[in-house]
Amino acid sequence: MLPWIRAARIPRTRSLLAALLLALTVLVAPAATANAAPAAEAATSRGWNNYSCKPSAAHPRPVVLVHGTFGNSVDNWLVLAPYLVNRGYCVFSLDYGQLPGVPFFHGLGPIDKSAEQLDVFVDKVLDATGAPKADIVGHSQGGMMPNYYLKFLGGADKVNALVGIAPDNHGTTLLGLTRLLPYFPGVEKFISDKTPGLADQVAGSPFITKLTAGGDTVPGVRYTVIATKYDEVVTPYRTQYLDGPNVRNVLLQDLCPLDLSEHVAIGTIDRIAFHEVANALDPARATRTTCASVIG
Repeated sequence: MLPWIRAARIPRTRSLLAALLLALTVLVAPAATANAAPAAEAATSRGWNNYSCKPSAAHPRPVVLVHGTFGNSVDNWLVLAPYLVNRGYCVFSLDYGQLPGVPFFHGLGPIDKSAEQLDVFVDKVLDATGAPKADIVGHSQGGMMPNYYLKFLGGADKVNALVGIAPDNHGTTLLGLTRLLPYFPGVEKFISDKTPGLADQVAGSPFITKLTAGGDTVPGVRYTVIATKYDEVVTPYRTQYLDGPNVRNVLLQDLCPLDLSEHVAIGTIDRIAFHEVANALDPARATRTTCASVIG
């Protein structure tokens, strides 16, 4: 969420309130009229979404980046995408979950439909690169939504690894705020009608119930979850972890106790987390992640 705010410098309560206020602003604001470069063009100018890129022997699979709620294919990845490009990966990102009349802020549509968009995009990337499989790295909703693609849309045949950065794999209580919804008649319906992508992420929602039924993982895919104990959005943070074979759950503070990144920073600016992403993408060449990895 809100990848352009360095929220590690903002008290957690203010950060969460800012996110909620922005959500309401997005719902009522008219569509912006300013001209902006298409996301694909902007990303290509920064070294990713280059469809002429061919995977190397060292990095044989393209990496698909999946943004979080309120994010988009560029802003969420201004640090991580170049980080991976500079390490020799072919990197691609998509916009998903767009709502009519809401520019720039995506990941708000029904998550099952967003997974269908991911399905189409992965096929496009594989066709362009000639690779048989891709790796997926997602932040927040973008780390959880691909699970639906893997479990229900045949994605397991096309994906080697899924790396979730602060993913809400089992939904979230949003610090318990969602428990207040029954006390405000009409609010829950308003959220479901206007922003189904938010309603789908509430712990215990029909979407989360379907997603987690029958186990967290599918055979043939390697899973990595990178979490921070300071997460104020996906709470409790341990609900991000997956259970199953080929799963590695990582707590950022076990790698670097000094890292204070919360939900936003871990997915947008934290180079310690990004070092662990690189390890997950290429475990054969993995190196130890420490506080010093920030300069790597």
